[in-house]
Amino acid sequence: MIASLIIICSFLTSILSGVFGMAGGLILMGLLAWLLPITTALALHGIIQFASNLWRVILHRGHVAWRVLVTFGVGAAAAMGLFALITFEPAKLYVFLGLGLMPILVWLPERWLRLDASNPWHSLCGGFVSTGLSLVSGVSGPVTDLLFVRTRLNRHEVVATKAVMQAIGHASKVIVYGGVLLSESARASIPLGVTALAITASMAGIMVGSRVLDRLSDAQFQAGRRWIVTVIGIGFLVQAALIAFR
Repeated sequence: MIASLIIICSFLTSILSGVFGMAGGLILMGLLAWLLPITTALALHGIIQFASNLWRVILHRGHVAWRVLVTFGVGAAAAMGLFALITFEPAKLYVFLGLGLMPILVWLPERWLRLDASNPWHSLCGGFVSTGLSLVSGVSGPVTDLLFVRTRLNRHEVVATKAVMQAIGHASKVIVYGGVLLSESARASIPLGVTALAITASMAGIMVGSRVLDRLSDAQFQAGRRWIVTVIGIGFLVQAALIAFR
């Protein structure tokens, strides 16, 4: 049952990510955190989402704004270095709380945060913060979105460039937590075959989502992603409250 849920959810959430460049990872992380120990969930989510985002990069490689990714990568590497020096295991309450609060960021007035991914300092700090949050809560999509508030990139360029950024964040989880998946308990509950099928399902979902993306206007793209992550965030806040008062 757990294996089937993970595989099916990997496919469906990747469709969402393929369309809006976000939201899918939020839902998948929530499911994994509900089903598995947190460090196992973070590691498995990192592997599945890394493959999913890498496939999205390949599909949209002609739209990637590579120039903004160098300093973002430096910031991400700094965050990974920091977490490598400390022993840290997030509690489920804080994971769900982070997943629930993060979508609020998409509603911040643009005048409050005039960020532009093409600004080296903005992308450097964005790489550090978003990768750090990814290591704590499992996702950082809404934070990465803030780097595109003042960008002139179109919807395909946003999805493609953000896919590279997200792949970097998910790779950091594999590096920091990936060893957990090699333990006997993890291999017993999540065999390698299940992980492989989940990765394949996520890649298939990305292809379906890419076809839907081609049919959306830029206005539909921007409006849809805000409401989707908001509804998802409310659901996670309810789950965090249930854990806190259990």
